[in-house]
Amino acid sequence: MVDLAKIKPYGDTLNDGIIQLSFTLPVPYGDEAVEAACQLVKKMGLENPCVVYSKDLTGYSYFIVYAKATQTVDYMKIEVPKVCVNIMSKEEIEGYINDNIKRDLVIVGACTGTDAHTVGIDAIMNMKGYAGHYGLERYKGIDAYNLGSQVLNEELVAKVIELNADAILVSQVVTQRDVHIPNLTQLVELLEAENIRDRVILICGGPRISHELAKELGYDAGFGVGSFAEDVASFIVTEIVNRKLV
Repeated sequence: MVDLAKIKPYGDTLNDGIIQLSFTLPVPYGDEAVEAACQLVKKMGLENPCVVYSKDLTGYSYFIVYAKATQTVDYMKIEVPKVCVNIMSKEEIEGYINDNIKRDLVIVGACTGTDAHTVGIDAIMNMKGYAGHYGLERYKGIDAYNLGSQVLNEELVAKVIELNADAILVSQVVTQRDVHIPNLTQLVELLEAENIRDRVILICGGPRISHELAKELGYDAGFGVGSFAEDVASFIVTEIVNRKLV
């Protein structure tokens, strides 16, 4: 029986606490490097570290380590901010637009700043979609404009104004040194400067985007890995009706 108030990692047997770590140390490969890896894991509060794999990375050293966690987590007390909306199918969303909004919606998406990775925005926007989930370009009642990659925030805002867009989707895949934070923040500031922030649904997404972070930065919602077009569209159409932006 699992005690949800004292959750530990599962390795070979329930609650044995065994976990696997992988990391690189900037030291030459050898016995000293292995010992450094074990000492580091111990300082993390883990017990019985065992290096099960190591490799020379031309001056650096790579490790896979097994160790035992002693701490537990009270699963029953976990609260995660997340998008709370009834996820509809493509057909249901199309019917919702027809019945409740009664006009076509304009949605503009882009990878902004220096980000050249369009896999995320393409999965949500493009007609073929991803993993059997059609993108917004295929939805009746939605005019979807995918601006592509490395789009300046100023260009995105100009396009939003030109098209009188209802929603903006921003994909951020490149996040080294948290470059996505100032980039996402700047977009909010530009929309506020144009006095159009309150009349558009603003959404961001990417591997390091959470709903909590999105809200902190001034967005209406954030979608992470595993999100599909219907997740985003369900939120947009529901929010438009709730905020009386029809």
